[in-house]
Amino acid sequence: MAGALKSPQQVQTLQRLELAPLLLRSRIALARAGALPCLAVLLLLAGVVSCLWLLPQRALIQQQLAQPLPPVAALVAPPVAPSANQNLADFYTVLGPQRCAEQQVKVLFDLAAKNGLTLNQGEYKTARDAASGVTTYQIILPVKGSYQAIWQFAMQAMRDMPFAALDEVAFRRENIGEPAVEARLRFTLYLKDGGA
Repeated sequence: MAGALKSPQQVQTLQRLELAPLLLRSRIALARAGALPCLAVLLLLAGVVSCLWLLPQRALIQQQLAQPLPPVAALVAPPVAPSANQNLADFYTVLGPQRCAEQQVKVLFDLAAKNGLTLNQGEYKTARDAASGVTTYQIILPVKGSYQAIWQFAMQAMRDMPFAALDEVAFRRENIGEPAVEARLRFTLYLKDGGA
């Protein structure tokens, strides 16, 4: 019976029989061709498979690239500006204590000595702004030394006393060949009233 149903075992046997000659032909063709052409065909097949896999990936990447980027402002939050009260509070925290004004003058004298400057007696003047509660202590210091040492002294004083301002610097040299320079520096210390 040609049209009779076949059992699963019979189907498997027939498939094996049909595949056997095909496998035999393939083995013979591979043996005749050699290893190098077989490797080339295998690489070609791998390339075709990878291209078929990459085509959908490429389309997905192009879709992502076609989408517009968000604006930079959306990515970076602008810094929050401090309020006027916060600015005022920050200002008062930087001020030096008024009760320590003489100690700050001593700091200036020590820094001058540390930088190798000759420091003559300075002039001092205080003023008070009642509305803001800030006292200013103006110090005029005549110093003598090298140009570099004078600037190092001035910069170190500004670093050590953040509530100080260097208002004026005037240089003078008696002789052009003289290594020492005379300078007049005017600092203003901004101090808060009260103990702290």
